[in-house]
Amino acid sequence: MRRRLHVERHAVSRIGWLRAAVLGANDGIISTASLIVGVAASNADRGAILIAGGAGLIAGALSMAAGEYVSVSSQADAENADLAREKSELAEMPEIERQELTQIYVDRGLDEDLARKVAEQLTAKDALKAHARDELGISEFTEAKPVQAAVTSAITFSAGAALPLATAWLAPAHGLELWVSGASLLFLVLLGYLGASAGKAKPLVPVIRVVFWGALAMAVTAGIGRLFGAVV
Repeated sequence: MRRRLHVERHAVSRIGWLRAAVLGANDGIISTASLIVGVAASNADRGAILIAGGAGLIAGALSMAAGEYVSVSSQADAENADLAREKSELAEMPEIERQELTQIYVDRGLDEDLARKVAEQLTAKDALKAHARDELGISEFTEAKPVQAAVTSAITFSAGAALPLATAWLAPAHGLELWVSGASLLFLVLLGYLGASAGKAKPLVPVIRVVFWGALAMAVTAGIGRLFGAVV
């Protein structure tokens, strides 16, 4: 009988885009809903509310894309610098680097002879990859990808922001801020659940986390809108 391989799909393989996606959608819902609620609480008309929400969507999506690209590019720069230094050290002092790799495996629980054999074989196959993964903690799943992070954040922010904006457009004028607040909290519950499911985590804590911060942000901006009676 042919032996069938057990193929596992781990959540860590999604970490590059999942973090950016959840951040973008969460920020899109909370920031746009908070802006709309604050403007609505100031007794502004629906036109002003929709203009403010639309401007928030566009500005927020561009800001998220730029922020993610710059921050993840900084991470990529640091990783590339470490890899360049490691490559230089492998060329200049290969034996010391092999001993360093051996000690890493010993610290993880292998006996010294086995650790040395593992280090030698991995070094022979791809020394830089072995040191990147086991010394620096850089792998294909965790390496920085600035463009992916920027595009993902911009798209998910826009999608998240569109939800409270659509609610503000469709909801009755009377009590509009309550409609937007309530709907946005439901959107956040769904986001928390979907994010947890994509990451193969239990949903309760992620849901509570996003709902808490969303409710707090909307409550604060509503208070400011009522206090000053002006578009904020």
